[in-house]
Amino acid sequence: MLIQCTKKLLDQMKIKPEIKLPVEENELFSWHANLIKFNRKNTVVLVNDKNRYIIVLYALKAKDFKNLDKLIINAIKETFLDECIKEAIIDSLLESSGSIIYTKTKNRISIARMNQSIGIVNHFEDLVNENSKNQSEINKQLGYFIVGKGNDDYLHPKEELIKNLEEFSKQSIFETKAFVVKIKLDLDNHNVWRKLVIPYNTTFSKLHEILQIVFDWQDYHLHEFWVFGEDKDKNMNTKPNNSAHTLESYKPIVNLVYNEESLDYGDENLTKLDIGYKLSEYNWVKIKYIYDFGDNWVHFIDIEEKLEKYDKNYPICLDGEGSAPPEDVGGSYGYDEFLEITNDNNNPKQEGMLEWGKSLGYGEFNIEDINSKLKRIR
Repeated sequence: MLIQCTKKLLDQMKIKPEIKLPVEENELFSWHANLIKFNRKNTVVLVNDKNRYIIVLYALKAKDFKNLDKLIINAIKETFLDECIKEAIIDSLLESSGSIIYTKTKNRISIARMNQSIGIVNHFEDLVNENSKNQSEINKQLGYFIVGKGNDDYLHPKEELIKNLEEFSKQSIFETKAFVVKIKLDLDNHNVWRKLVIPYNTTFSKLHEILQIVFDWQDYHLHEFWVFGEDKDKNMNTKPNNSAHTLESYKPIVNLVYNEESLDYGDENLTKLDIGYKLSEYNWVKIKYIYDFGDNWVHFIDIEEKLEKYDKNYPICLDGEGSAPPEDVGGSYGYDEFLEITNDNNNPKQEGMLEWGKSLGYGEFNIEDINSKLKRIR
């Protein structure tokens, strides 16, 4: 694997670049790398020569530069696994890439292309996972940005990566474990639920986006997750108004919140920012997702099945029933009033209320529309 470094990075690593290089180097095994300040921390950004896919290694200390080989290999593998690429293909790619060789950057064109890609990185400070060197979620998001390759031509890094790996492996590249889950919106008078297949390594921040799509929410409000394991606490059943309450009295493992301000209102032993945490990290049996603390929409997520092999890199909706309430309708009581008006053809407010609901995405459950949106989720 050829890592073509800027002088700044080579100086930081305190190494002399290799001069004797392989005669024929497959661009898929070749990367350009630079050292930048990201959130005021030393960050190495690698850009693949063939497809311009980006790997970000964040907040590196002096000792990390001595161990950069391992960090690079692990980051590529972790990110590609999070892209739902078959592990066997990743291992074959890394083996075929060979040992890492550090050398100088190739030419001005390559440097310009690298800098163009790196310029996008600074737009993703809000996705930084402070608990990880490899910024897998940022890497994945960067893959959607179109970049120029000269002569008024452009490429889509993630699409190019997929094409390159299919050509390399001569097979379909996607395979991952997955959860089959049923998600029920907690409404007394209405049966509203969705059944989904969700890739195993889905982050909770991504799960939030998925839930917004399948229940036609508009992401106007704050949210949080409560994650429960098999252990039970009988005292939880005596606190029905507690956010961590479940009918089964499950004991919470973690409470994941959207922003740092929310950390001030949670249990310091349980509450964490939801950036970077994955469904696969916890041995969970139920998740409680609360959206809009005013209207208080509570969703319960239960595992129905665990799949060992799932051949997609995005979630799908298998089934569902019922319409989710429109945003800002006023909670469950407001929703009942909304339905009473919209179902009454003699009510003079009916037309206006229907138009208002429609403007907020309210409508019948439509599995085709949901799956179309889920397929495009980033």
